[in-house]
Amino acid sequence: MVRTSLSIATLVALAGCAVGPNYRPPPPATPDEWHAVPTAAAPAGDPAVLADWWKTLNDPILDRLIEQALASNKTAKQAYASVVEARARRGIAAAGFWPTLDASASGNRTNSEARVSDPDVGLSGGSDEIYNAGLDSGWELDLFGGQRRTFEAANAQLGASEADLRDVLVTLLGDVALSYVDVRTAQSRLSFAEKNLEAQSGVLDITRWRAEAGLASALEVEQAQSNYQQTRAGIPSLRSSLVAAMNRLSVLTGDPPGSLEATLADRKPIPVAPLEIAAGVPADVLRRRPDIRSAERRLAAQTAQVGVATAALYPSLSLTGSITLQALSASDLADGFRTDRLGLSLNLPIFRGGALRQNVNAQNALVDQALAAYEATVLAAYEEVENALTASTNEHLRHDALQLGVDSARRASELALTQYNSGLVDFQTVLDADRQLLSLEDSLAVSDGEVTANLVRLYKALGGGWSVFPKE
Repeated sequence: MVRTSLSIATLVALAGCAVGPNYRPPPPATPDEWHAVPTAAAPAGDPAVLADWWKTLNDPILDRLIEQALASNKTAKQAYASVVEARARRGIAAAGFWPTLDASASGNRTNSEARVSDPDVGLSGGSDEIYNAGLDSGWELDLFGGQRRTFEAANAQLGASEADLRDVLVTLLGDVALSYVDVRTAQSRLSFAEKNLEAQSGVLDITRWRAEAGLASALEVEQAQSNYQQTRAGIPSLRSSLVAAMNRLSVLTGDPPGSLEATLADRKPIPVAPLEIAAGVPADVLRRRPDIRSAERRLAAQTAQVGVATAALYPSLSLTGSITLQALSASDLADGFRTDRLGLSLNLPIFRGGALRQNVNAQNALVDQALAAYEATVLAAYEEVENALTASTNEHLRHDALQLGVDSARRASELALTQYNSGLVDFQTVLDADRQLLSLEDSLAVSDGEVTANLVRLYKALGGGWSVFPKE
């Protein structure tokens, strides 16, 4: 027994090496600064601002919708369940380090009956009983680290699943905010359209009165009617867009479509985006973007799989043992016949037709794929941030120009109607001024929404909200 214990201890001590590559995170090419930093951008990203970026919009309704989405969104629940699964699989991998122990018990009764009545034959009936109980154990020694690499892969896969959950939440926060902005934008466009429709109705009435007095032609009445109906025809489409945005919000918050109509029925202004943007530096994105973290953890998991495949090339050693008790009655089982067995088995792969080597090659190729996917994810993240910064800057410039244009168009519309009533301009001038005002006001409402939406996209690209986890 002493020699056996020493042999086992020696084998365990030898199991200190793990074949296959040791994982090291790849150093991605990180630019020193953003190329399209807005003049209003902050020099460094404030982690507190990025963690709860939606609160910078100061909209209590949006805050409640985001809380509801975090608690009830179905995609988030699915991603969280994937994390639970990954934790369980890591536990399964960890169990491979320990011996297995199984217990068994059985009882058998055999009845026999004599089929021959001649006493000279010597056959008689009777019954026999036998009872067995035992313990079986086994332990595969991790000589070349295959089990450790399996655990490394499971642990890295858990990290990837947690990063996937965070990525789902970052996307969810952005989608809720963008859908909410779509609702308020549609309401703003509706308000402008309805206000212009009312004004054009007044122009149509004036034109009819002038025509009845002989001061306007039937052509001018038809032109006013056409202008009025054109504006009226655009309102149902805006209402459809509004309902679609509300339905999208309902689904994102885990409710059936139409559930938020009462909550969002009152028209509120579009949330105003702050001028200062916590852009930070490119290196911060690597730490915050969960999709980058997920890709990096998948690369780590696949690197560990190379070690698992490599370990299969080497011998495996297992210890087995059992204790069996046997008796003719259940009450005598503890004092019955006992059999102890201790075994040591060696499995050495000799010929598999090259399958094991090819498996190592396949796992290495998967590492190359995971590395390329990681590098592509990093580049895509930088591209997304750069595009969001550029869009934010240019939309602010566009918004300023549209605001000036709307102010001028309103004055032009008022002057055109006044001069038309005075007979100084023709009715076409009034129609052109009205159409230009309607177009500019609608574009301004869209731009109001885009200014805020671009901020949402920027914070989403920066990984804002990555620290939020759903409530269990």
